Amino acid sequence: MQEGSGILKEGFLVKKGHVVHNWKARWFVLLQDRLLYYKLVGGKKEASPKGTILLDCCTITCPCLEFENRPLVIKLNTKNNTEYFLDSCSREERDAWALDITGAIHAGNPVQVQQLHLMKNSFKLPSNISLNHIVDKMHDNSSGVKLMPNTEQGNMYKESFTGAALVDWLISSRFSASRLEAVTLASVLMEENFTKPVGARSVEAMRNGDLAEQFLDDSTALYTFAESYKKKVSSKEELHLNILELSGTIVKQGFLIKQGHKRKNWKVRRFVLRADPAFLHYYDPTKEDNRPVGGFSLRGCLVSALEDNGVPTGVKGNVQGNLFKIITKNDIHYYIQASSKTERAHWIEAIKRLT
Repeated sequence: MQEGSGILKEGFLVKKGHVVHNWKARWFVLLQDRLLYYKLVGGKKEASPKGTILLDCCTITCPCLEFENRPLVIKLNTKNNTEYFLDSCSREERDAWALDITGAIHAGNPVQVQQLHLMKNSFKLPSNISLNHIVDKMHDNSSGVKLMPNTEQGNMYKESFTGAALVDWLISSRFSASRLEAVTLASVLMEENFTKPVGARSVEAMRNGDLAEQFLDDSTALYTFAESYKKKVSSKEELHLNILELSGTIVKQGFLIKQGHKRKNWKVRRFVLRADPAFLHYYDPTKEDNRPVGGFSLRGCLVSALEDNGVPTGVKGNVQGNLFKIITKNDIHYYIQASSKTERAHWIEAIKRLT
């Protein structure tokens, strides 16, 4: 969906409305001094932007943890004190958007732009803050780290949090200024037995890495408070099918546009590709519910790119192009649209590895 020069970044984000406070997927285009967003109609971006966010004197908050069920939000506050909340499909994508938007905001100050790309090499906890104070704040019911059930390799950990969630919280609570600082602080909390790893990934990292590598800033590495370690082990036969499907390792995720099976309309969905077991799930990014609205096993699937010259058979609407098709073992056809030929190729390659 490229549209000329001067574009710093573009892609889907989910924006909170100002009048009706619902969430809508929009196509965002970052320019040097503004952020444009477009509505998608029938699988194609509208010619004129739905709105414009001026970046002059704008401030950015990332991570923004004001929404309990949306941990990947960026908050922008304009010169006129208008707030914009933009949700991402993954931590990596959120951080990439935040970095590019911050770079555009400070484009007139080369020193600040350079500092955005530099990570601090050392970290020292301020003398007026103790680790006990941080842990007390982590336990706060309203503003602390959210404990929730997480599943890894057939095991369910009832009260746990991900490494990425703790890093986000440490930055949002101003205990750390960067992700590197937050990872170091999280490692210290684990070293001092305030937190502990649960699940294969985080336990292995603690055993095999040095202090700087023991804590994983990752959305699949699980941790909990040391004094409240609770684990419920279930055999895979006893687990609900949905838990089995969602227990695989996340290989790739991102926003794609999918054609509906009944109404044949096109909607933005957050796709998550998992391995062991190999499943592709899709979520409605406008909903607070974090459960998939659909998905299927990749065993025996066929995936292929569709030609961009004309509308392929089975496809409805004035689509943008960059289409690909997945045919399941049960002969169900899924038509999906990527934002570029490169993105389409990456998705096809990743899916083929698991079929």
